[in-house]
Amino acid sequence: QVQLVESGGGLVQAGGSLRLSCAASGRTFASYAMGWFRQAPGKEREFVAAISRSGGSTYYADSVKGRFTISRDNAKNTVYLQMNSLKPEDTAVYYCAASRRGISITANLYEYDYWGQGTQVTVSS
Repeated sequence: QVQLVESGGGLVQAGGSLRLSCAASGRTFASYAMGWFRQAPGKEREFVAAISRSGGSTYYADSVKGRFTISRDNAKNTVYLQMNSLKPEDTAVYYCAASRRGISITANLYEYDYWGQGTQVTVSS
């Protein structure tokens, strides 16, 4: 069992930046592939970025590629999402997730076992 707590959301103007953090409990953080997802009002939850257990591989949704960077610090049990050049369409609740299934990296939300409570990101135009 792992508990995930996101932080770092807020209100930012278009073109601005935010850095989200997701702190995980437990001593097995390095064994989980991690991902970030987001959900806007009235829309389904969608994939944003994923990172492998070692941090050596990353994968991004086309909509954020080149603007967002996912990283992790296994010594601190934390995964990050650096978001630059934010757009109003990035407005959503952002969730981090952990996969315990031994998968190296995945964009499939159904392959994630643990979820945080989410943090709101609002980008004004």
